[in-house]
Formats: sequence, structure tokens, C-alpha cells
Amino acid sequence: MSHAHHHDRSHPEHHGHSEGGHSHAPATFNRAFAIGIVLNSLYIVVQVVFGIISHSLALLADAGHNVSDVLGLGLAWGASYLATKPPSSRYTYGLRKTSVIAALANAMFLLIAVGGISWEAVQRFSERGPVAGGTVMLVAALGIVVNAGTAMLFMSGQKGDLNIRGAFLHMAADAAVSAGVVVAGFAIQVTGWHWLDPAASLAINAIIVVGTWSLLHDSFKLSIDAVPSHIDSDAVRDYLAKIPGVTEVHDLHIWGMSTTESALTVHLVIPNGISEDVFLHRVAEEIREKFKIGHSTIQIERGDSGTHCRLAPADAV
Repeated sequence: MSHAHHHDRSHPEHHGHSEGGHSHAPATFNRAFAIGIVLNSLYIVVQVVFGIISHSLALLADAGHNVSDVLGLGLAWGASYLATKPPSSRYTYGLRKTSVIAALANAMFLLIAVGGISWEAVQRFSERGPVAGGTVMLVAALGIVVNAGTAMLFMSGQKGDLNIRGAFLHMAADAAVSAGVVVAGFAIQVTGWHWLDPAASLAINAIIVVGTWSLLHDSFKLSIDAVPSHIDSDAVRDYLAKIPGVTEVHDLHIWGMSTTESALTVHLVIPNGISEDVFLHRVAEEIREKFKIGHSTIQIERGDSGTHCRLAPADAV
């Protein structure tokens, strides 16, 4: 590499840590995932059996939802395990991206299931049968216990890891949905309005769609390497451009390595006379502190070389 056009790269962060210095929480939640999957699987069996016996589409709809919960917990568990695997010559970033793939798969599967259940609910309006409201209430009440109990398993890790927080919020929301089914069962007993059962299933599905849409949106963006929503790329560029000694910023890229880690690459033009090692480590540390980007790769170009980088144009990738 000629002195006139010198390049260097900095990787000062410990790549096994999440943003802000928190360690990966999923590695310590294996037991929580296992218990949550077993509890929800048993509850699905109860819902299906009593949903058929009581002719309750609301219970069957929630059972379908809980199938996706079990699948979601399983995928999240598997992805959190794969994310701990070290990099290799083939997978130089390791398998961190599996957490994004798991989130996207969960969102798509859940929306497909909701579509089928909603179609069945619409048909049930014209083919109403008696619904055992008391049975619906008892089974849904059990759901409150199961879902709230599962949510509690993830409560301690929700602030340190986005995947754990997602599991916690999903289970907590399910507990609230089960509470809604209890209300519907009580209303059926009091009023005799059996149409409340398919109506309740549609309401449950609407809640699921609302909660799932943001997951689908965010996971899709991360899967195509969009800038994570919590990072302002313009603010990052402005910060880099205002660093003393930096005369040009180009080829800036920011993306999510996983659902908990972000990465950055950039070319900075600086004049001769500035110590690269001190400069690189200081900038990388400030990027981590200011923008929660834990993995930064910075290429230095000397501004007096007279050679223009081919990646300098804004439309170059």
C-alpha cells in the first residue's frame, strides 16, 4: 500500500457483546424457553379439545395463535443459540443474522394463520351453533395463567435483549387476549348471543395483526440491511463530518448484524500528520457511545494523496 493512499481498519469492540456493552441474554434463558414451550404446548391441547367440545371458535382461534407462539419461542431459542456461534471462514460474521430470519418467519407464519382463522370466523356467523360459555371462560382463564407465567420467565431479561423483550411482550399480550376471551364467554352466558364467539375470534385476530405488523416491518427491513430504526444515519454522518481533521465522509453503510447488534463501515479522509491509531479508536468508541453501534470498520484515506476513492460518489455501493 503506497504512502500516498494509506488504508487502515479498526475493530476495537468485543464482538460478542450487544449494543451499549450488554452481554447476550438469550444464553441464560434456555430454561425459560423450554418451560415456556412446554406450558404453551400443553395449553394448546387443552384449547383444541375444549374448543371442539364447546363449539368455540374463539378458543380454536387462540389455539392457532398459541401454535405460532410455540413456533416463535422455538425459533427465537434456536436463533439465540446460533447467534452465540463464533465466526468461521465461511460465516465471517457468525450466525447473528438468524435472529432476524426467525423474527421474519414468525411474522409471516402468524399472518397466514390469522387469515385462515378469520375466514373460518366469517363463515361461522352464518352457521352458528351453541357455545358453552362457561367452558370458554375456564379454558381462557387457564390461558391467563399460562401466558402471564411464561411472560414472567422473560421479565428479567427484557431490558437487555430485544429478542427476550419481544418474547415477554408477546406473552403478556396473550394474557390480555385470554382475558378478552373470558369476557366474551361471560357475555355469551348472560346474553345468549352466540355470535359473540366468532366476533371475539375476529377481535383477537385484529389484535394479533396489529402486534405482528411492526414485527414484520422491522424484521423485513433488517433482513435487507436497512439502517436500524433506533439509529439516525444523518446524525451519524454529521458527527463524522464534524470530527476535527476529517475533510470528507463517504461510503457510509449502517446495518443490523442481528436484532441486538449494529455495524458500520465508512471511509474518512484525513490529512497527513494525524495519528491513525489514536484517531480510529477514539472515533469507534464515540460511535459506540453516541449511536449504540458496537461493530465499526473505518477506512482512512489521506487527503493529500491526489487520488480520489472510487466509492466516494453518493450513489456508489
